[in-house]
Amino acid sequence: MDNAMPDAVMLVEVGPRDGFQFEKTVVPTRRKLSVIARLVAAGLKQIQVASFVHPEKVPQMADADPLIRQLPRQNGVVYTALVLNRRGLDRAMASGIAAVEISLSASDSHSRKNAGMAHGEALEHGLRMIDQAISAGLHVRASLQCAFGCVDEGRIPTARIAGIVRRFVEHGVHVLALADTTGMGSPPLIEEVLDAVLPLAGRLPLALHLHDTRGLGLVNLMAALKYGVSIFDTALAGMGGCPFVPGAAGNIGTEDTAHLLESLGIHTGVNYRQVGAVSREMETFFHQSFPGRMHRVSAFQTPHESI
Repeated sequence: MDNAMPDAVMLVEVGPRDGFQFEKTVVPTRRKLSVIARLVAAGLKQIQVASFVHPEKVPQMADADPLIRQLPRQNGVVYTALVLNRRGLDRAMASGIAAVEISLSASDSHSRKNAGMAHGEALEHGLRMIDQAISAGLHVRASLQCAFGCVDEGRIPTARIAGIVRRFVEHGVHVLALADTTGMGSPPLIEEVLDAVLPLAGRLPLALHLHDTRGLGLVNLMAALKYGVSIFDTALAGMGGCPFVPGAAGNIGTEDTAHLLESLGIHTGVNYRQVGAVSREMETFFHQSFPGRMHRVSAFQTPHESI
């Protein structure tokens, strides 16, 4: 660790996928497009807009194909989609999306629930998908779920995490990502895993997907910043979670994260007040409150209180 915090951080907005997917009330395609356009206007440059999964299992994502065809195109903005199996990858390639996230779990029990495959089988399956996607010219981010613990298996051996990352690197992925799916991460564990993974990653960008289940999401982000990590997944209003993790809370909030980073002098390019306005509208749409904070604070903030 060199204790050199980055000057700028890329926030990857996952609310339209991870956030909406967690809700039972289906968001109409037109409203999704409006939300995505407003997130782009707020300064988000990378947005995960959909997952290619079975529409009967996740009705919220049933419109992935038409949604992607209608996305507002803007220079410098990258839209991504999550894929979990070969059929999903085939759909993604046919949709015209330029970037995909291929995700698997470091936990065998979570892998069986989430992907219907044992960990070893899912890993080999995922590596073949990575090869196929790269051969097709897609930008590929490989992510590892439960990298910081599993509710069924407890702590995942760091050696297993490192071994999987090594395989990802060997197969030529463009970005690596580690997900705290269960929110079991803590600063010491973040540090231990990064100590093992960063030397393997080399020059490859490394992203963290942090959940706030135990209230440590932004604390863990601070630990990762000290290692120079400069890509973090966030979701408007702190939406999201994992349906296979009892009591799972949402992601770290986009507004909360942007506000924190800007207070540290770290540039994000994200206007947290504009994101907050979208978040408040989604709370009204879903008839519930989400766990983020700054979207409520910013509604009453005076100009001189802004960063």
